[in-house]
Amino acid sequence: MNKITELFKIKYPIIQAGMIWCSGWELASAVSNAGGLGIIGSGSMKPEILLDHITKCKKITDKPFGVNIPLIFPYAEEFVNICIQEKVKIVFTSAGNPAKWTPFLKENGMTVVHVVANVKSAIKCEAAGVDAVVAEGFEAGGHNGKEETTTMVLIPMVREAISIPLIAAGGIGTGRGMLAAMALGADGVQIGSRFVASNESSAHPLFKRKILEAVDGDTKLSMKRLQPVRLLKNKFFDDVEKLEIEGASVEEIANLLGKGRARKGMFEGNPDEGELEIGQISGIIKEIEPAAAIINEIISEYIQAKKELFIFDF
Repeated sequence: MNKITELFKIKYPIIQAGMIWCSGWELASAVSNAGGLGIIGSGSMKPEILLDHITKCKKITDKPFGVNIPLIFPYAEEFVNICIQEKVKIVFTSAGNPAKWTPFLKENGMTVVHVVANVKSAIKCEAAGVDAVVAEGFEAGGHNGKEETTTMVLIPMVREAISIPLIAAGGIGTGRGMLAAMALGADGVQIGSRFVASNESSAHPLFKRKILEAVDGDTKLSMKRLQPVRLLKNKFFDDVEKLEIEGASVEEIANLLGKGRARKGMFEGNPDEGELEIGQISGIIKEIEPAAAIINEIISEYIQAKKELFIFDF
C-alpha cells in the first residue's frame, strides 16, 4: 500500500483520467473493478446525464470511483451538488481555482484532487486543502498547460514543492512509464490515452482507429492563443494552424472552432472536421483492449521493469 492506494482505498495506484466524451460510467466502473480508480468525466455532460452515469456506475461496481469536474464549466455548481447528493466520495477538479470549492467539498466528506500543469498551481492546491495533486506534463492529450513543461521535468519540481500525495500524468501508458514516474517522485499515475483505446471507452470506433494508426509526431499542441490543446493532426488541425500562422485574431480562431468540435471528432467519429484529443503516448498504442487487461499489462510490466533494474556502483 502506498499513499495513493491508501487515500482512495484501491489496489493499484492507477487513476483513469476523466476525459470528455470518452470516460463514462462503463469505463469508470471497469477500471475500478480492475483495481484502479475509475473517473467519470463530466466535462461533456449535462446535470441529468451526469446523474445517470453516477447511478449506473454505482450499480456496476462497489469499488471506489470518482467524478472529474472542470470548475470553469457552466454546470460546475450543479455537478458538485449532484456528487454530494449521490454520496460520491472522490472528486477530481480541474480548469479553475481549487480554493473555490475544496473547503465545501471536504466539509461534505469528499476526497479532493486538483489537476495542475505548473509548480505555482500545485502550491496553491496544497494551501487550498486538497488531498492530492495531479501534475500533468504537456505530453498529455486535450487541454494542456501554457508552460509546455514535460512530465519528466514537472514531477520532480512539484514533488519538491509540496508534501501531499502527487499523481503524475502526461505521456504515461505503460508499466515502465509508471515506474519512471514513481522514480521521479510520484505516488501514483493518471492515465488517459491508453484508456481511450479500451473496449469500455465511449470514444467513437473511428477515433479509436486513428489512435492505433498514430506514430510519433502525429499529435501537436494547437490553439495556443486560446487554450493549448493536444490533438491528432487532421484537416481541422491544419485549418487552425493555417489561421495561427497567418496571424488570425483570437476571435477568428474561436469562430473556426465553433461549437461541438470535440463531440464531432471523439464521440461522433468525424475524423476530418472534429477535434481528436489524445496524448503523445498514442504512438505506442496498437490494440483496443478491455480496461482490466490494460491495467494488468501495466502492473505486470511495472513489476518486470523493477526486476530488470540494476544499480551502478561508483
